[in-house]
Parts: sequence; C-alpha cells; structure tokens
Amino acid sequence: MPAFTFEKIPPPVRRAPTAATPKKPRGLISQMIDRFAERRARRASRISARSDEKPAK
Repeated sequence: MPAFTFEKIPPPVRRAPTAATPKKPRGLISQMIDRFAERRARRASRISARSDEKPAK
C-alpha cells in the first residue's frame, strides 16, 4: 500500500471569453531600431544592385 497518493485537481473552468486587450503602442526605442533597420536594408539592396552591374571599361 502506498504511503501517500496524489489528488487530481481539474483546471479552473473559464466562465466567459476574455475581451481582446488593445495593442500597446510600440516604444520609442523599438521605432528607432525599425527605422535604422529599414534604412540599412534599403542601402544594402542598392549596393548589391550596383555590384551586379558590369563595370564600364
């Protein structure tokens, strides 16, 4: 005979669906990082487009 037993506890029942929380506005630092990343991607695509062209002799 076991010395102890585990009691099975059912998870709590949800009564009503929770309302969708409004999206929190992004922080200033996140916006700045997005701008830098976007500019860097544009610059990289321009540089790769130039390197694909044949050099003029």
